[in-house]
Order: sequence, then structure tokens, then C-alpha cells
Amino acid sequence: MRGLRVSTMTPKTSKILSQRIRKMVWGKSIMSIINFGSLNIDDVYTVDHILRPGETLAASSYQIFPGGKGNNQSIALGRAGALVAHVGKVGADGLWLLDLLEKAGVDTSRVRKSDGPTGRAIIQVDSTGQNSILLFAGANKTLTHDELRAALDTCRPGDWILTQNEISGVSYLLAEAKARGLPVAFNPAPMGPEVLDYPLDAVTLLVVNETEAEALAGCSGSPERLLDALAIRYPDMQIVLTLGGDGVVFHSASEGRLRVKGQSVKVVDTTAAGDTFLGYFLAARQRGFDIRKALETANQAAAITVTRPGAASSIPLWDEVRI
Repeated sequence: MRGLRVSTMTPKTSKILSQRIRKMVWGKSIMSIINFGSLNIDDVYTVDHILRPGETLAASSYQIFPGGKGNNQSIALGRAGALVAHVGKVGADGLWLLDLLEKAGVDTSRVRKSDGPTGRAIIQVDSTGQNSILLFAGANKTLTHDELRAALDTCRPGDWILTQNEISGVSYLLAEAKARGLPVAFNPAPMGPEVLDYPLDAVTLLVVNETEAEALAGCSGSPERLLDALAIRYPDMQIVLTLGGDGVVFHSASEGRLRVKGQSVKVVDTTAAGDTFLGYFLAARQRGFDIRKALETANQAAAITVTRPGAASSIPLWDEVRI
């Protein structure tokens, strides 16, 4: 039997073949993850320290990377081998982002073009790998309710909805997903007071860092205290609390509480660590991994990510991560 000539395959053909192979491996009934997420262009400046108010500072380097929490999470999902489709908007200046998504195995047929510019992020990365980010939403905030509804119409029963807080219409999206009986994974970043008014009872899986957890819990304190407060407010949610180098804690009423320790690595850039974790966690769950193994896999992927510069470009492939 003749094989496919790889040299004649277009990116679209390659993407379709990749997804068909995944369905053959995992079964015809496998659910998809539909990521309603931001697509950004990241302007990254390497600095000695994060700029202070009124200070002028020379950067030692400047690079352009693909970014946006939605984009990063879709690429993480794709590189982890998940069946994932992206819903979002870009301007003419950001069409190259779609090529990168497709190369990662992400379905981009639901991404629309905006008349305005693509979202942008100005990122400072200091000598310790910590970062400071200034966001311009651009096309990400032009998604209409009609466009969100049209994308939801393509979902099948059992598909998961994933979203963050970098696009327009998040409250509407959560309510519509609940009305359709679709499970939702929500990462409320960047965290703002408007999130408290979202219909969070629609959320199945909440993924937060400590700052986001404090805002939602209405208190501060240890990870255990934060999870206790969140569990009281949102008793039906599965909650993942990421702790950076200290690891991650999972809580749900049915599974109880699980903790995975962090890994000691040389940190270069933490920009996409949380996005990598979330993408790999969902991908591992899609593969049928139990909670602990999914947490360990996602933790390992995030640890690799922080040793590399950039956001989407730092996310590892599945074969680099499996434990």
C-alpha cells in the first residue's frame, strides 16, 4: 500500500490527518475541547528588573512571540495530543498565529478575522525569570454574542468548553454553556471584579493561582484555607489551585484533596507556565488519566516550560513530558 507523501501535504491536510489519527487511537466518542480564548502577539523585553513608576530602563533584548492565554492553552492542548478547536478573533496582523495553532494540531476553523488589530502584550522578563505584563485586548474583545452562539452550536454533547477572561462575552458564554449542559473549564485570568458577577455556577473545573483564589474566596491565607473557602462558595466545582514552584492542589467533593509537589528547575521565563499546566491537565484527563496522574503530568509540563523563553514557543511536546 502506498503511503502519503509528506512533502505534498498542506497544513490543513496535516491537521485533519492528525485529528483523525487521534480519534482512531482514542475512539470515535472522544470529546473535544473547544477553547474560547485570546490570541495575542507578545512583545517581550528582557530587563534587569521590572520597571518601576517613573523609571526609564534599557532592555537587553527584544523578541516577538505568539501569545495570549487562550492561544497558549490551545497550543498546550494540541502539543499534548488533545482534540481541540479554538474560537477567537485576530486582526490582519495576527493571521500568522493561526498557522502556529494548526501546526500544533488545533482546529482553527472557528477563528474569525477582525477589522481592528490583534491583541498585544508588552512583557518585561527580569533576571530571575519573573514577568510583568501590559495587555491590549484588540480583536479579543470584539467577539459578539452571535459569534459565540454560532460556535457553541457546533459543539457535541460531552464536549468541554474552556475559556479565560481575555475575551468579550465571558458571562454570556458561561450561561449559554450551562443551558446546553456543556461542562466548562474556567481560568479567570486576568482576574477582575467583574468575574464575581459571572454565573460561576456554570463552571465545572476552576483553575486559579493564589491571587485569583483570594479574590474569589474573599480571604487570604494558606492554600488549605483558600480551598476551604472556595469549596464552601462553590461546592459542586472541581478546583485546581496552582502554587508555582510549590506545586498544585486539587479539590472536589467526590475526590477530596490531592497535592502534587513542585519541581526544582532553573527558571528562565514563567509567562506560559499556568497555561501549559491547564492545557496538559485537560489533555491528560481527556486521555483517561486519573486526577493524580493528570496533575503530575501537567506539573512536569509546566516545569519544562519555565526553563525556556517565550510563551507559546516554550510549551513542550507530549513526548518530552510523559511520566
